Amino acid sequence: MKKEKILNLFIGSNNRGKIKEIRDLLPKRVEILTPKDFDLKSPIEIGKTFEENSFIKAKFFSKKTKMICLADDSGLEIDSLNRFPGIYSARWGGKKSNFNLAIKRVYKELKKNDVNWNKLKQTARFICALTIYWPNNEFINVSGKVEGTISRFKKGNNGFGYDPIFVPLNKKLTFGQMIPKEKYKIDHRANAYKKIKKFF
Repeated sequence: MKKEKILNLFIGSNNRGKIKEIRDLLPKRVEILTPKDFDLKSPIEIGKTFEENSFIKAKFFSKKTKMICLADDSGLEIDSLNRFPGIYSARWGGKKSNFNLAIKRVYKELKKNDVNWNKLKQTARFICALTIYWPNNEFINVSGKVEGTISRFKKGNNGFGYDPIFVPLNKKLTFGQMIPKEKYKIDHRANAYKKIKKFF
């Protein structure tokens, strides 16, 4: 699919942390609009996978705005919790996607699963699916991931979501403790973005 470089883009997300990260990954010349500019609410995510949900959002916002849209669906999979919260990552934070609540729930579920959970290595991964949807109904869907473990405590105030409890493989700091520049070198969103970089 040969495409002209994207210069105007709609980011299909109402999550400020996500918008900031996507904006940071994109070239500075790309003009960006978000649902706030159109007073749009996000569609209901009825997909069973990250890919399906990112497609639902990208198509919805592209149709509403007649713009090229980039949408992201991402989340945390914890192996001992049967890969939950997964696509329900934001929903674990309740109606307002409060990630302090979501993190408390992660710890509660880990403890419920095994009282000695904090003495065991809790393997996990962040997954990100990105969809670019063009107004002519063409689209591309890619994904990226980063493996790691769950920290026994919340650490750091950087990033957003579950960043304070995720320690990427071969690192000592959580994403919440890393400066954005360091995080963007290895995180799931950056890994997915590398696959669509050519469109920008």
